[in-house]
Amino acid sequence: MSSPDPQVRGARNPSTRSAVRGPVVAVTGAASGIGDLLTRRLAASEEIKRVIAIDERRGDVAEAQWHILDVRDPAIAEKLRGADVVVHLAVDLDLETDPAARTAYNVRGTQTVLTAAAAAGVHRVVLCTSAMVYGALPDNDIPLSEDAELRATAEATGVGDMLEIERLGRRAPRAHPGLHVTVVRPAVLVGGTDTALTRYFESPRLLVVAGSRPTWQFCHIEDLVSALEYAALEKVDGEFAVGCEGWLEQEEVEELSGIRRMELPSAVALGTAARLHRIGLTPSPAGDLAYTMHPWVVSVGRLHDAGWRPKWTNEEVLAALLEEVEGRHTVAGRRLGRKDATAAGAAGATVALLGTAALVRQMRKRRGL
Repeated sequence: MSSPDPQVRGARNPSTRSAVRGPVVAVTGAASGIGDLLTRRLAASEEIKRVIAIDERRGDVAEAQWHILDVRDPAIAEKLRGADVVVHLAVDLDLETDPAARTAYNVRGTQTVLTAAAAAGVHRVVLCTSAMVYGALPDNDIPLSEDAELRATAEATGVGDMLEIERLGRRAPRAHPGLHVTVVRPAVLVGGTDTALTRYFESPRLLVVAGSRPTWQFCHIEDLVSALEYAALEKVDGEFAVGCEGWLEQEEVEELSGIRRMELPSAVALGTAARLHRIGLTPSPAGDLAYTMHPWVVSVGRLHDAGWRPKWTNEEVLAALLEEVEGRHTVAGRRLGRKDATAAGAAGATVALLGTAALVRQMRKRRGL
């Protein structure tokens, strides 16, 4: 398995920065997750002059210049002065966040960052969305071109936000001449992440909807961070995807994971998933199922043309994901405690996705239904 990039772990001496002719890069959401890893990598890079880190709390990268504020605060424009590039990673995709609040934060934050960047004289903003914006559809090409039409709908977790973020990104250069926007679209992201797609591998059985053809393309967070560095250094621009080479068929995933499938008719899977989400039992809407049913594998040609290569393979990322989720128990996207998991395991063996009539009945009793 690939090892972490040493650049992420260390940073060069700040006294050498004055001699660097590279860009000043600002990172939003810099204190945790992808933002933290990118801030560390940029701080270690000999090609970066200075790193401006923005978040609602201070992170651990001492070499960065920290500003503590909400990205929705218009005062961010002052903090961005002197930056050449902004990488906007302050996006909430937490499954447990109220959807309306999540959308309000993501959209308003992106609007504010784009406007503030233009006002501060920044010439490029890098946005990170997801390859999910292409949509998961039975007639998709395998792989999709990076120029393929975005056919996703807002029915899956966070996808509506991503589509709106991309719309704002396309509009920004027209509203602010001189501002350039780069959009990075990772495949299924793995590495300290918690999404409906990573929770799929926490289930006792892998749900397969009858008649569907799932394909899996992963992106390790380390590869995403290196791709974001490429974008920050303007080695690649425009809209591009990032992920492992090729893809895995469902049968390969089952063989590699050792998790058996449970096949359900489409009407049963989608109908019950929608009902469980509607009554609040599961965090994932039925729209998330499409991404486990239909292909949405994307070419990573633009990064390849720029000289970038992934350090992880699909097989390696799947192995890392399985190791990461070991001991967790999820049914229909709902993570269970150990006690619930015992009951859900048996139910999962018979109903897979929805897992547990017992849990539904229990929920009804609690609510007096």
